[in-house]
Amino acid sequence: MFRFLPAPLRTLINFLWGALATLVVGLTIIFLGLFKFFIPIPPFQRFVSRLANGMFRGWAYAVSWMFKISYPVEWVIEGDVPDDRNGWFMILCNHKSWVDIPALMHLSRKHLPMPRFFLKQELLWVPVIGMGCWVLDMPFMKRYSKEQIAKNPELKGKDIETTRIKCEKFRHIPTTVINFCEGTRFTPEKHAAKQSPFTHLLPPKAGGTSFTLQAMGQQFQEILDITLVYPERNTNKPIVLDLLAGRLTKIYVYIDRIPVTDDLRGDYFNDPAFRDHFQNWLNQRWELKDQRIKEVYQREHR
Repeated sequence: MFRFLPAPLRTLINFLWGALATLVVGLTIIFLGLFKFFIPIPPFQRFVSRLANGMFRGWAYAVSWMFKISYPVEWVIEGDVPDDRNGWFMILCNHKSWVDIPALMHLSRKHLPMPRFFLKQELLWVPVIGMGCWVLDMPFMKRYSKEQIAKNPELKGKDIETTRIKCEKFRHIPTTVINFCEGTRFTPEKHAAKQSPFTHLLPPKAGGTSFTLQAMGQQFQEILDITLVYPERNTNKPIVLDLLAGRLTKIYVYIDRIPVTDDLRGDYFNDPAFRDHFQNWLNQRWELKDQRIKEVYQREHR
């Protein structure tokens, strides 16, 4: 639409569009949250949550336009998502960029229940976004280092307890739980520090994923294993800048629909055999992701 404009102007237009959509929708959701907070009647709270979800879906449509405003992004999609807004699903996804979030919103806006992300505790204090996510019952996870746990052993398992509590809330409203299993965005520095066995990915963390499946596995209809690949940027430059400037022209998406079978539900923390099985299963999924990313880079840059 605005491809004829210079990159700085395209960046400004995209940024303002995303900021305005986030501000309007976020403030509306926070306003609804006041009713939810001051009228603690569960049926009424669930009604308010549905209204907030509707606004959240509106935000998904708004940010989806960011892939069209400056330059129409070509979506190369292998596989599909279920067409069921009233179900429960878990998405496993690699985490390369902040663009992953609007990309997943674009993919789920029409056919899936609105997503819930596991967020870092620090994001709670981001103006508008943090409080809006709180109203939407998104789980904020406070991660502790090995040194902190060594000094305070009672901190061990706190993040898992948070997962358990939030999963109970997810039972009452159709939900797509999104899990970035790597726990953080990929960078070469993190890749080296973690001594990742994968070329383009960080090693996945299996504990939280397994616990969510244990808590809600019988409710989840499918696992959607989604791999996002941005072929034009195999560098350290933030992909979000390419999106804002209209330089992001293609996104590859691989979607594998996996049934939630009994062998994926078990006591990860107290059953060593199941823990080994689940870690092997998740690592195999990551090996497939890594291979797909490698193939896209080879195809686009040969």
